[in-house]
Amino acid sequence: MSENHPPAGADAPAPSGGHPLDWLDANEKERVAAGLRRRVRPRPADEPGVLDLAGNDYLGLARHPRVLAASAAAVAAWGAGSTGSRLVTGSTELHAELETELAAHSGAEASLVFSSGYLANIAAITSLVGRGDLVVSDAVNHASIVDACRLSRARVAITPHCDVEAVAAVLADRAEERALVVVDAVFSVDGDLAPLAELAAVVRRHNAVLLVDEAHGLGVVGAGGRGAVHEAGLAYADDVLRTVTLSKSMGSQGGAVVGPQRVVDHLVDTARPFIFDTALAPVSAAAALESLRMLREQPELADGVRRRALELAEGARALGLNATTPSGAVASVLVGEPDAAFAAAARCADAGVRVGCFRPPSVPDGISRLRLAARADLTDADVARALDVLAKAV
Repeated sequence: MSENHPPAGADAPAPSGGHPLDWLDANEKERVAAGLRRRVRPRPADEPGVLDLAGNDYLGLARHPRVLAASAAAVAAWGAGSTGSRLVTGSTELHAELETELAAHSGAEASLVFSSGYLANIAAITSLVGRGDLVVSDAVNHASIVDACRLSRARVAITPHCDVEAVAAVLADRAEERALVVVDAVFSVDGDLAPLAELAAVVRRHNAVLLVDEAHGLGVVGAGGRGAVHEAGLAYADDVLRTVTLSKSMGSQGGAVVGPQRVVDHLVDTARPFIFDTALAPVSAAAALESLRMLREQPELADGVRRRALELAEGARALGLNATTPSGAVASVLVGEPDAAFAAAARCADAGVRVGCFRPPSVPDGISRLRLAARADLTDADVARALDVLAKAV
């Protein structure tokens, strides 16, 4: 019997009466009172006049004619789904091409595609560390990293945000032989860049491995959007691994682990999200592959999205708003309490500009904010309109 379900007897808690899920109602009331109730709001396929600064289509390729044509061709050739896991029927020629070209673009030996970036993080971390090992994780890492650290069953040390010395101290004091340091390349809320070169130096000094989540770096950071790891001169390092998502700059869906061939081989043999999950649909692989090819043909796309993000941030500060300085495509405007941030986002939406609203648990209490995601295809008029709406909404 599971240790989480003790047998009935004298030591078992007495039934409280009522329905066993009644606690959900009380929990919901608490979330409503705290301004943390979330609702699913389906959007229509076409929204004339709406300026989207909430989505993560950083290069503006999700609806590009070339990407749509590649997607349609993949559906005609392979069908709507992958039909199985990667090791059974789910791997197609498109997956292989995507993995080869993604590795080449990133400057790595190999890559392995998963059905989401979330699963890529879980696969990488849980396959590289376990009981008796150590994971060092930045305090504001993405939820997928947090969950992966928990699932790994390794000892997890949380270090202050971008504090290289704290990472060094944890590594120096560890009793474990194996250690993995995990960090976002570009942090998803404030858009700041991790000190990758300094972290890599610390990792090498202490015989550990560095895993960098490039979800917000691929297609945005560095020359040609090759990512923060490449920009830091670590692309070919054999002790630095990357995870990426295909759902942001690539305008598609899916994720990948990028790094040395022996790491990819290990994941194929051991990563549960690879072995047991249904493979990424061929249509998504085709869309990501076409977007990647467009980025390699037009490396200036990465420069364009970074420029637009800076324009949004600088314009917000000129309005007297408290805006972060982006290193990639994302800028945040700090508002304060959850209800105030939600109301400001609603006013933006009413004016035809969609922005993100980040509240706890995505951010700590008291610093809820609006998240502005730039795109390479924004015009000067789009930026001016967004700033005009922000001035009236916040």
